[in-house]
Amino acid sequence: MVVTSTRLPTGFAGLDQPDVWPVPRWLVPPRALARPLRTLPGVGTTLEKKLAKLGLETIGDLLGHAPHRYEAPVPERRIADLFGEEEVAITAEVLSVRVRRPRRSLAILAARLADDSGQIDAVWFNQAWLADKLQPGTRVRVRGHLRGRDFNVRSYDLGDAAATADFAPVYPASEDLPPKKIRELVGAALPYARGVPDPLPARLRDEEALPTRADALQALHRPLREEQAEEGRRRLAFDELLVLQLGIARRGRERAATVAPVLGEPGELVARYRRALPFSLTAEQEGAIREIDADLAATIPMQRLLQGDVGSGKTVVALYALLRAVEAGRQGALMVPTETLAEQHFLTLEGICRELDVPCVLLTSALPAKEHAAARAAIASGEARISVGTHALIEEQVAFADLAVAVVDEQHRFGVSQRQALVAAGRASGISAPRAKPAALLNGTASGAEGVEQRAALSEGRAPHVLHMTATPIPRTLALTVYGDLQVSEIARPPADRKPIVTRWVTEERSAEAYRRLRKVLETGRQAYVVCPLIEESETSVARAAEAEADRLRAAELRGLRVGCLHGRLRPAERRDLMARFRARELDVLVATTVIEVGVDVPNATVMIVQEADRFGLAQLHQLRGRVGRGAEQSYCLLVSRAREELTDAAVARLEALVRTTDGFELAEVDLELRGEGQLLGTRQSGLSDLKFTRLRVDRPLLERAREVAAALADAPGPLDADVDRVFGGERELAV
Repeated sequence: MVVTSTRLPTGFAGLDQPDVWPVPRWLVPPRALARPLRTLPGVGTTLEKKLAKLGLETIGDLLGHAPHRYEAPVPERRIADLFGEEEVAITAEVLSVRVRRPRRSLAILAARLADDSGQIDAVWFNQAWLADKLQPGTRVRVRGHLRGRDFNVRSYDLGDAAATADFAPVYPASEDLPPKKIRELVGAALPYARGVPDPLPARLRDEEALPTRADALQALHRPLREEQAEEGRRRLAFDELLVLQLGIARRGRERAATVAPVLGEPGELVARYRRALPFSLTAEQEGAIREIDADLAATIPMQRLLQGDVGSGKTVVALYALLRAVEAGRQGALMVPTETLAEQHFLTLEGICRELDVPCVLLTSALPAKEHAAARAAIASGEARISVGTHALIEEQVAFADLAVAVVDEQHRFGVSQRQALVAAGRASGISAPRAKPAALLNGTASGAEGVEQRAALSEGRAPHVLHMTATPIPRTLALTVYGDLQVSEIARPPADRKPIVTRWVTEERSAEAYRRLRKVLETGRQAYVVCPLIEESETSVARAAEAEADRLRAAELRGLRVGCLHGRLRPAERRDLMARFRARELDVLVATTVIEVGVDVPNATVMIVQEADRFGLAQLHQLRGRVGRGAEQSYCLLVSRAREELTDAAVARLEALVRTTDGFELAEVDLELRGEGQLLGTRQSGLSDLKFTRLRVDRPLLERAREVAAALADAPGPLDADVDRVFGGERELAV
C-alpha cells in the first residue's frame, strides 16, 4: 500500500504542522460505484436508455445527480376546501381519465378525482402517457393549485405517499423520466454512498466544518431540513472546486515553463489594417488590443479569453492578433467549429487581407480534393500567412511552416484534444521532415525519426500564443473559476451606432399576426430570418423539417416572397451561393436551422422570427437574435412559443429575460441562475459538466479557500490526483 503525504500551507488556521493524507486500501473507490444502473431493482433496458440520456450510466453517476431544489411543505386540503391559487396537496381517488389534443403540440390529460368532500378535474399538460397509470380506482396524491375550475398539477405520487408535500428533492429530469422516478432510483442507490472514499484529511474537514463525503451525499439526497441539504452540498462543492483549482494551478505552471515567439511592438502592417477599417475601434476593443499586445511581447505563451456580446466586434480584434504574427514573419490560424462559420469568417477576413496583401486560405474537410491539397501546400510552405478552417487544420497531413498565433473561436464547442492539437501544431511548426499528427505528439505515440525530433521540440517548451474567443458571455465569477489560468478580456458593448434589438414574445395563436407584420417590413426592402423549431434528431431530419417549413411558408404566410432555406445538409457550394444571394438581396427571407447561430452577418436583415422559441436555451436564443441588429437600422426579434400554461417555469423565465434585456452578460447571469454552473457551456466534454454542486453566486468564499489549498498542493501527489486526471484528462478535460 502506498501512503502519500504533503504539508498544508503554513498558517492555515491551525493546520501549520505536518499532516498526512492517508490512502488506505479500504478508501479505494468501491467497484460498486462503477456498476451499471441496471443492477438496481426495477431498472431494465428501456429505463437504462432513458437514464443514459441524462448522463446517468452508473451508480456513482446517480449519487452525483444533485437535486436542483426541494419541495417545501404545503398544506393538505380536501377538494371542497380548495380556494384561490394557494399551492396545496390533495389525496383522492381517480374516477376517470381522458386525453384531448387541441393542437399538434399540446396534449391535455384530465383525471376526475374524488375524496369524501367532492370532485375535481386534475390537469397535466403534455403528459398523455400518464393515462395508463391513472386508471379508475387508483389512489393519487397531487400537489398544485386551482386554475379556474381545474386543479393544475405540479407534482404527484401514486398511493398516499407524502413526497409531494414533504421536504422532498426535485431532480433535473426529462419528459419521459420524471423527478419522482429519479427520486426512487436515488433512494435505491443511497446505500452505496456508505462506501464512498473521502480524500480530505480529518483536520481539514474539521477546520472547514465539512462533513464526510458519504454523510454529505446522504444529506444532499435525503435531508430533514434545508440547512442539512446545504451542508452536504457545500462539502461536495468544496471537493469539485479543489479538484478544479489543482488542475488549473498545475496547468498554469506547465505553461510558465514554455516559450513563445516574442512578436515585439505593433508595426506598419497593423497600422495599415487600422486605416483600412471603415470605422473606428471602440474603447473596449482598444483595451483588448492593448492587453493582447502585452501578451505578444512576452516569452510566456499568451492564453487569453476574449469574450464579448454578439455584434461587439471580436473578429476585428482577432484579426489584429493574427496580423501581429504575419508582420513578424510568422503565421496565424483561426479555428472554428463549423464549416458554415469557417466560410463566413473567411469571407470577412479574405477581403481585407487581400487589401493588405496578406495571403489567406480556407481549409475545411468539405473542400474538393484539389483545393484541399493546394491549401495544405500553402500552409506548409508558409505562403499562406493566415489560415481559416475547422478541425481540418489539425489533421495529420496539415503542417504549419511557422505558427505563432492561434485563435480558437467558439472554443467551448471543440474537444480539448482538438484545441491542444492546434497548440501542438504550433509547437511542431518550423521543424523539418513530415510532421506527425499533433494528437500523437500529445500522447507520445508519434514514431520514427520525425516523432523523436518533434517530441524533442515539444520538450524544449516552444508554443504559439493562443487567443480563445467566445460569443457566449460568461459571468465574471464563473470565468475566474473555470478559466483560472487564462487572462480575460471583455468587449461588453456593441459599436455606438447599433440600436438595441426590440424583442417580443407571442404565443402560437398570434403567429399569423406576426407574419402579417413581417410582410410590411419586407415591403420596405428589408430582409428577415425565420428559425425553425429545434428537432433533437439526426441532422437529416432537421434539414427535412427546415425544407418543409420553407415550402409551407412559400405557400402560406410568405406567399409571393423570395424564400431560401439554409441547413447543415447543404453542400458548401450551395451554402455559399445561398448566403451570397441573401447578401445581394436576391432573397427576402432565409428559413434556417441553428446553423446561422454564429458568424452570419447581413446588415439589411432586420427581423428574426424564432418558432417554438421555448425549446431553445437562453444563450442560443441570444446568439440567434444577434444575427439581426448588425446595421444602423432598428431591428426586431419575435419569439413564438406554445401557450404560457404549457411552458415550464424555466422556459417562461428564459423568454421573459430575452424580452427584458439585450445585454448578453446580464443574460448569462440569468442562465447561470436557471441552469446552474454545471451546464452553462453545455458540453459534456467540459470540466464544467463536473460542477454539479457548486453555486458560484454563494460559493465565492469556498472558491477562494480551494485556491489557497490547491496552491500549496499543486506540486505534490495526493489522493485527489485521480479526480484531477478525470477532469483534466481524456475526453472530459476542462474546456479551455
